[in-house]
Amino acid sequence: MAEEAPSPSTADASARSGPLAGIRVIDLTSVVFGPYATQIMADMGAEVIKVEPPAGDNTRWITEGPVPGMGGIYVNVNRGKRGVILDLRQEQDKQTLQKLIATADVFIHSMRGSAIRKLGFDYESVRAIRPDIVYTNCYGYSRRGPESDKPAYDDTIQAECGIPYVQGLMNGEPGYVATIMADKVAGLHALYATMMALFHRERTGEGQEVEVTMFEAMSSFMLVEHANGAMFSPPTTPAHYHRAVEKNRRPYKTKDGYVAALVYNDKHWNAFMEAIQPEWAMGERGNEFSTLEKRAKQIGRVYGLLGETFLTRTTQEWLDTLKALHIPCAPLRSTDDLFDNEHLNAIGFFEEVETAQGPVRFPGVPTWFSATPGKVHGPSPMLGEDNAAVLAELEENAEAIAAGADASK
Repeated sequence: MAEEAPSPSTADASARSGPLAGIRVIDLTSVVFGPYATQIMADMGAEVIKVEPPAGDNTRWITEGPVPGMGGIYVNVNRGKRGVILDLRQEQDKQTLQKLIATADVFIHSMRGSAIRKLGFDYESVRAIRPDIVYTNCYGYSRRGPESDKPAYDDTIQAECGIPYVQGLMNGEPGYVATIMADKVAGLHALYATMMALFHRERTGEGQEVEVTMFEAMSSFMLVEHANGAMFSPPTTPAHYHRAVEKNRRPYKTKDGYVAALVYNDKHWNAFMEAIQPEWAMGERGNEFSTLEKRAKQIGRVYGLLGETFLTRTTQEWLDTLKALHIPCAPLRSTDDLFDNEHLNAIGFFEEVETAQGPVRFPGVPTWFSATPGKVHGPSPMLGEDNAAVLAELEENAEAIAAGADASK
């Protein structure tokens, strides 16, 4: 039975639960990078008001949904938000946004710096309205470098930060990772950066401007392990982690399918060798693989020899054996399989919410809080769904908004 969730357009913001309850976010982001960050804010209790141009967020239209303009990706990353249409080329709509800013804790956008400045909503202009605002810019490349106005998309950022290169080292041909990794990683950076700025404001009362960029976020992400010995002077290795790009690093083929397994550290290696006793590791021949350090230096050969051994049993036989030996292993699942995953369903990972288009089974909040848990606070807004309600609230609270704006100056 789908949970009867109130629409964010009618739900009282004060009734929201979670660690961000009471925080208001004005969200001028689009596609996935920014909306993913603000989706998590909404899940954690923030009141997020999504501001769209008259044509709407492009993500509304790129996948199929129950009705036009409500595609699956859009619906997922904009759940629990309120939605308004504002044409910021029109003076009246600019004034509406200014009034919303006066009520906000966070202003976040994904326009180019020149575009947001031309509209009159750069940091200095927004700070003049709300001096303690946390103002987050979501860019492709930092404004502080020569590529500041260069367009950025997930594919191009993956290419810029070396993903097709390392995929090519492993697979023999450059390729993208089959997920919009750059958008999502950058979105998580935008989330934590905004939260850190809010924490600073909580302690000091001081707002600030934050810049989060896809290229820098993904470069940092990729170089966690791939910087490797290239960090040293002189370098001790090329800028890649050899185990991660090894050609034999892939699910092991079995008699009837595939299995994922990591027979890697000394504890797991010794347990596997004692139980399976592959011919290539018996007696003195096993000495060259006896420590993790020795295996790491020839990891491609190790993967290849293990691959030969895994061909001798079925997938289920290997899963049973490896589980008994406490060696990390898993079957290969599809993304469709996740919706029926026993573990995810046992912990209530999915949240079914009733919407105007029918029930939606959302992937829920992946973190757990003992005192202030988050949740999916409602459906995603139809285009302009909350214009009337938001404008009415601004009108109703005009005096309080004006007084608050004066007090914060």
